[in-house]
Amino acid sequence: MSIKPLEDRILVKPIEAETKTASGIFLPESAKEKPVKGQVVSVGPGKRLDNGKRAEMSVRKGDTVFYGKYAGTEVELKGDKMLILRESELLGVVEG
Repeated sequence: MSIKPLEDRILVKPIEAETKTASGIFLPESAKEKPVKGQVVSVGPGKRLDNGKRAEMSVRKGDTVFYGKYAGTEVELKGDKMLILRESELLGVVEG
């Protein structure tokens, strides 16, 4: 089973935050923050414009992106938790 996003939606696999700090201290479950970074798994064809054409998506499969803490809709695919977000909910793309 796979999910193909529609319109300007993007399927993102969240990247979990580190469980250990730089100094070697392990963080308990209660101290972990909700992920705000993830990898794009698939993208929709783009939003349909008034002239009938589709807008080009600004992200591609494999990009690492940042999104709002409570953005998107959580879905489960083959036991993995994923997010479906609109392109406008993305905050930025990691380059380099």
